[in-house]
Amino acid sequence: MIFNKFFILFKIGRKVGKSNIINIVSETHKIPVFIKIFFNLLAFSFSSSKDTKSKENLSASIQEMGTTFIKLGQFLATRPDIIGEKLSKELVSLQDKLPPFSKKEAEKIIIENLGQSNFDDIIDLSDPIAAASIAQVHKAKIKEDNTIKNVAIKVLRPNIKKIFNEEIDAIMLLAYIVESLITKTKRLKLIEVVFLFKEITNHEMDLRFEAAAANEYAENTKNDLGFFVPKIYWNFTSESVLTLDWVDGVSIREKDLLKERNIETSKIATNLIQHFLRHAVRDGFFHADMHQGNIFINESSQIVPIDFGIMGRIDKLSRRYLAEILYGFVRRDYKKVAEVHLLAGLVPKGTSVEELAQALRSIGEPIFGQSVKDISGGKLLKQLFDITEKFNMQTQPQLLLLQKTMVVVEGVARNLDPNNNIWETSRPVLENWLKETKDPIKNMMDTLKDSSEVIKRIPELPKIMDNANQALAFLASGQIPQNTNSFSSFNDKKNEMKSIRNQSIIGLLVLVFLGVIVF
Repeated sequence: MIFNKFFILFKIGRKVGKSNIINIVSETHKIPVFIKIFFNLLAFSFSSSKDTKSKENLSASIQEMGTTFIKLGQFLATRPDIIGEKLSKELVSLQDKLPPFSKKEAEKIIIENLGQSNFDDIIDLSDPIAAASIAQVHKAKIKEDNTIKNVAIKVLRPNIKKIFNEEIDAIMLLAYIVESLITKTKRLKLIEVVFLFKEITNHEMDLRFEAAAANEYAENTKNDLGFFVPKIYWNFTSESVLTLDWVDGVSIREKDLLKERNIETSKIATNLIQHFLRHAVRDGFFHADMHQGNIFINESSQIVPIDFGIMGRIDKLSRRYLAEILYGFVRRDYKKVAEVHLLAGLVPKGTSVEELAQALRSIGEPIFGQSVKDISGGKLLKQLFDITEKFNMQTQPQLLLLQKTMVVVEGVARNLDPNNNIWETSRPVLENWLKETKDPIKNMMDTLKDSSEVIKRIPELPKIMDNANQALAFLASGQIPQNTNSFSSFNDKKNEMKSIRNQSIIGLLVLVFLGVIVF
């Protein structure tokens, strides 16, 4: 076990050494000379090929290193506190693409997961049409209730969980060694960061959770005009296989093609923002990965999201808080926003309403002085969380995840319509929801008595849903809450690495002792 981890670390070191990552990172971060020499030694080869050093772009270099590093790069893109703003921005463009595996291998995985009889009901399974680091997608037809349905079938890569967990455990050991040897790195909590990444990605690799999320999302939004969530086919879905409606549509990034089809892009931009807010404040359940590659427009001009691996939840208290503060900012009623904070117990009782309102005004007024294209609800929330932290407000992780997603959604909408006014677009959704909740004070007090919603569960998957929601909280907050199963697992993992370190030291001493005796 020990030797296996060090061997995997050696292979990872060679991957890093052969890539151009060290040179790229050294442009923004001072890397000790001995580390550069170390990785150059690991990359040494008798082959004269120099193709491995050809990648000048950080994202492209990571792309070549495989699944674990692609997912790690995407995760670190959300942690500028560790890698710095410049590297974080570079990693945002990291493409989650890898060469596909064979159709024959995919068929084998489908049969193992769904059984031969269900596999026989799959017709015209195509070659892979899209391949990411964790899974790939095939187009097919299925026979269900004597009707033929066009579907997309998502299949996990062979042995991906085993490969990923072996590599990430080795990286965690490296993080432990670095923290033990370089005390300054302890503030970065490298071990915890790697462990969080492991937890989140392992949940993403269970396609039953993604199916459950899509199913719930479809139920919540079935009456939303202009919005459609593909149907999940449960008889053709398992831990490693996900089957859902095939989406015939145009990617939302294809702005010119949308216009050619007489689709009003400004209306789509408005609908996108309004649907996102509606799902957040009405349902407390929203798509948390709404980048351009995950949104299509179908023939009926409906917005069709795909890829439901990352979803966000907001409890009743946070939803009320979110709607009240956004609407308060829209109306520039900073005192009302401050009062909401106090009423909800989000800031200490002794906090001065006037002082908090003044601090909130310092955020709001500069925004209203900006041009329409520069106004952002997501950036507003970030500034709000930063300033209310000074008043000892404890922000819910789900709100941080929503804030990050809102920035992405606004960016997608602005690409379609640069002149979209975020405030005017948001106003009707917030007004309608607040009216529907009738008496604000009564509802706020009811919410305080029961601040978390009952999670809708598919009967067979309560544990998966609970664990996955915990992982989403980790993703938003960037930390492991105490009194959770993951916190216990994290401590067990630290003890395991300590044991490995001690065994390695003992082994090294034995080798030295034997060397002294022999020579």
